[in-house]
Amino acid sequence: FPLGRRLPCDIYWHGVSFHDSNIFSGQVNKFPGMMETVRKITLSRAMRTMQDLFPVDYNFYPRSWILPEELSLFVDEFHRMKDSDPSWKPTFIVKPDGGCQGDGIYLIKDPSDVRLTGSIQSRPAVVQEYICKPLLVDKLKFDIRLYVLLKSLEPLEIYIAKDGLSRFCTEPYQEPTLKNLHQVFMHLTNYSLNIHSGNFIHSDSVNTGSKRTFSSILCRLSSKGADVKKLWSDIISLVIKTIIALTPELKVYYQSDIPAGKPGPTCFQILGFDILLMKSLKPMLLEVNANPSMRIEHERELSPGVFEHVPSPVDKEVKVAVIRDTLRLVDPQKKKRKDTHCIVTVPPKQQWLGAHKHPGLWEVSPWQRVDEMSSEVPPKPTLSVILCCRCQSLLQVPEASKELPEAPKSPEAALPSLCLKQVFPKYAQQFGHLRLVDRVAALFIRFLGVKGTTKLGPTGFRTFIRNCKLSNSNFSMAAVDILYIDITRRWNSMSIEKESGMCLQAFVEAFFCLARKRYKTLPLHEQVLSLIEACEGRLGTLHGKRLVCGCG
Repeated sequence: FPLGRRLPCDIYWHGVSFHDSNIFSGQVNKFPGMMETVRKITLSRAMRTMQDLFPVDYNFYPRSWILPEELSLFVDEFHRMKDSDPSWKPTFIVKPDGGCQGDGIYLIKDPSDVRLTGSIQSRPAVVQEYICKPLLVDKLKFDIRLYVLLKSLEPLEIYIAKDGLSRFCTEPYQEPTLKNLHQVFMHLTNYSLNIHSGNFIHSDSVNTGSKRTFSSILCRLSSKGADVKKLWSDIISLVIKTIIALTPELKVYYQSDIPAGKPGPTCFQILGFDILLMKSLKPMLLEVNANPSMRIEHERELSPGVFEHVPSPVDKEVKVAVIRDTLRLVDPQKKKRKDTHCIVTVPPKQQWLGAHKHPGLWEVSPWQRVDEMSSEVPPKPTLSVILCCRCQSLLQVPEASKELPEAPKSPEAALPSLCLKQVFPKYAQQFGHLRLVDRVAALFIRFLGVKGTTKLGPTGFRTFIRNCKLSNSNFSMAAVDILYIDITRRWNSMSIEKESGMCLQAFVEAFFCLARKRYKTLPLHEQVLSLIEACEGRLGTLHGKRLVCGCG
């Protein structure tokens, strides 16, 4: 209801971001800060943090450098690798930070080929190792678009669609050479680019053409003996680990827009995960899209400048199910129905009511309660009663009126089974140990002080150090101030935002620095875990003392 609606809605469906309109209740299909969190640079930084902590677990994301600030580091690492292995002939892909639909992407063989002219300073980019040996189907490179529902941040709840889209290049693949680097229809899988190729095939079948269902690719791989179950398991693992890497930043944005303890909407969001399969069937994450296209038609040019919209069977099969089942999962009435324990809803019958004038009655057995969602018809109770749905009073039914009508069918019964599969918290035990940065973010949020901010001031940082007892003779409060100033200044110089203070990523870097100082002999993830536990323990003790003082 864009105009004229005064009453709140149950669900708000925004086109771009959480801030499309002001919302104070209900549910909205966007998380605050999601667009910023999945931008290529922010995603690369989050993944690098996790790769530092858990290098084996996060080896599904290509090695990345951020331009222009890490250009010299990129050059140094390139020459070091080249010197150690002269036969190494890498290819790199450069992606503008805010780019989409393949805009501005290009391939290079040498760091000197990075296009520094123009707007690299105002439009930063990520350069990544290019995956030169992808899995091919019909000699064509393709990627997978999977739809992931982030249903809740706290507690974390993740669903993955059982089917996705496979988007094909339109020229047969060859490994990159100086001669073919510029051939985008060979190397880039973006639908928005390949649709302009003369070789693009629109198909009415989900198994053929330049866009197919992912399930059709799995069937083909299975027929050739590939371990499809392991592939799906690897993809689920990739999705969960990626969300775990993104949640700390999202929680900071969330508390800024929807402070704890204040009324506000809850959020959910459909994300588009772009995944590339290597020849070995190892899935690699390319990027995460906060606003994946949900169009179920494509444009066909009838004559120059004249287009018509043509339905796309592949898009319709995958996307309609994702939207439908997202609404089923977030349906606010579902909980109300589950909270109602009734057998059937009986139409008002005057002879049953007597002097009771309420219009809606439920017929129940006094000793048997059946969930309304159950499709089973319960046995007739020995004593039938009428339960008034307004005043909850019970009225016995006369003997002549003890016929039980048929149980109404569940609204879900007419719908297909859910295409969205829950993967978290279902597999929480396997991945819970990876949520270290989540706990660091909780410390960060605790000391922000001012509600609605996303940056920690110097006073908040000093309070964090004092309360957690992290300063000592070897690390004075003066050293604390220097650490804060050095890290904050560097991070703010890389940021477009002008707000002063320490952002979460800067705090994480400072936290890792403190962990290395205190636990020098341990691996990084054990250093960080030890410092987290020490901070949480001291803050818990401090909170307990305050409660005791308050009681006194």
